[in-house]
Amino acid sequence: MPSSFNMDNLPFSLLDDREQALLRQTLDIGYFQKDEVIMQAGSVPEGVYVVLKGKVSESEVHEGEADRQEHIFVHYEDEDYFGSWSAIKGNAIHNFIAEEETICHIIPTKTVLDLVSTNSSFADYFQQNLVAKAEIVEQHGDSQDMAEFMLAQVGEGVMRAPLIVDDASTIKETTVMMREKKVDCVLVKKGTRYGMVTGTDLLNAVVMNECSIDTGVAEIATYRLISVHPNDYLFNALIIMTQQQIERVVVMRDNELMGIVDLTDVLSFFSSHSHVIGLRIERAKTLEDLHTAAQGLNDLIKSLVSQGVKARFAMDLLAAMNGRIMAKLFDIMVPADMQPHVCLVVMGSEGRGEQVMKTDQDNAIIYRDGLVWRDMQEVMNRFSEQLMEFGYPPCPGNIMVSNPEWVNSLGEWTQKMSAWSVSWTEQDQMNLAIAVDAKPVAGNPALFKAARNWFFKSLKNNDAFFSNFAKVALEFSTPLTFFGNLKERGQLDVKKGGIFPIVHGVRTMALEHKILVTNTFKRLEALVEIGAMTDKHSKDLAEALGLFIQLRLRQQIKRADEQAAGVDLTPNTLDLQSMNKMEKDLLRDAFHIVKGFKKHLELHYHLGSR
Repeated sequence: MPSSFNMDNLPFSLLDDREQALLRQTLDIGYFQKDEVIMQAGSVPEGVYVVLKGKVSESEVHEGEADRQEHIFVHYEDEDYFGSWSAIKGNAIHNFIAEEETICHIIPTKTVLDLVSTNSSFADYFQQNLVAKAEIVEQHGDSQDMAEFMLAQVGEGVMRAPLIVDDASTIKETTVMMREKKVDCVLVKKGTRYGMVTGTDLLNAVVMNECSIDTGVAEIATYRLISVHPNDYLFNALIIMTQQQIERVVVMRDNELMGIVDLTDVLSFFSSHSHVIGLRIERAKTLEDLHTAAQGLNDLIKSLVSQGVKARFAMDLLAAMNGRIMAKLFDIMVPADMQPHVCLVVMGSEGRGEQVMKTDQDNAIIYRDGLVWRDMQEVMNRFSEQLMEFGYPPCPGNIMVSNPEWVNSLGEWTQKMSAWSVSWTEQDQMNLAIAVDAKPVAGNPALFKAARNWFFKSLKNNDAFFSNFAKVALEFSTPLTFFGNLKERGQLDVKKGGIFPIVHGVRTMALEHKILVTNTFKRLEALVEIGAMTDKHSKDLAEALGLFIQLRLRQQIKRADEQAAGVDLTPNTLDLQSMNKMEKDLLRDAFHIVKGFKKHLELHYHLGSR
């Protein structure tokens, strides 16, 4: 079936007639049943596979203590190719499994290597697209990028503050303290010296040596501590721990104790940078600590994209990270006695968990009726300012907690929601759309749930509301010509043309059926579960939305890198000239799905033709 191979797609369109003829002559074809392993990690691949029909996942299996967990990096579908990095390296780096009945063209490894060696443009394109696979190997495989790891320093995120007790502390007191602080070691200060006591030391003292629980921990501490400097390389710390057969080193600067480095933290850094950012966030005690953690998110985003991770999975991770940063900032800035009486919510794309690049803030405060907290607005002003310092721009519409309009008691919040729901003004409709995507991230979530439940009850049998609310999804035209081609040739606004109609239409249907989740992809799944949407329609919309977000994200990162400030000034613009034929074809098909969805909304909510 060589004639079925599409030579118009990059990088194969870069081959000349002779090279294309060579490819066709050596081309093979493979048929794979659902769940069949096409290529297994560690095996010698036949070559590069190009999907003719079906769906293939690239994954690796993590062996846990309880079970085996499969981690899927990316899916390959019609005309996608995979296995190129594996073919060039000589062995498969991951498992490639047919998710459904699949047919693939197979380009033998020898042919690939011959074409790479004779055609520089083909080779350059191949190398450019192999970055994604190379990044996956670096972060998850055996041949991780040692250069990056060896240059990382001890003080860059893995050093933790020690728990210090005095030499009068007993075994019982120390055990209780370690349990409360959730640590597995303490430092005992005896004069000017420090000793270390681990959980194992405590267990051995009581069980093996039959020490009384009132024994001082200073008597069982180890005072021969191995130390490193905060500017030492992590790799050297790992070597020291390996050589000394220890799991911890203390960090000292000019005889001043700075912290502790644990072996598990070093290994976590070695294997997962996202995990390290999470550790930095959790351990942040000051605004400066949290600022350092927040700065790593942009690099994480770029890393995920370069790995070929689909936008939906990147969004899930980044939403969790952003939520943790805001929750930690809330914990640092809001007095402990006030936290049970207020709830911080994020709204809009962040509330839906669909924000990838740091965009403008959309947040609000709901507080208990009758609460007296004189400094509340001052704290909220500083909260917004601090988020700006962390790289979260202010909201152009001023929808954030520094604006008193978005700091409300529970009663005030429900009144506003009620007023917006019966208003036909554009601003009130926008406010409502943003607010119904709210999600609690810090404080007392019961306040948010009470407001949400009240709002759902108020919408019961309110057909006029849903008809009016759904109209907003039809406000912007779909960028397709009469004959179904892309209308624009240069640039288009993908948010107005594609993302917003899907997000708002699905939002409306979710409200109608009282679906609690806010993420658009999860709302689609929930609509299928209750029979409000067919599985095919849901998957088409999810695929279209995922494509819009993925294409936008790639161009956002590129434009941000080109700006001195590192910020994309046109975040919703797609430059069609920079897209290849396949991307344009997929974009066109996605807009057809949007067009069909708009028609569905018109019929469902009796909106008439617009």
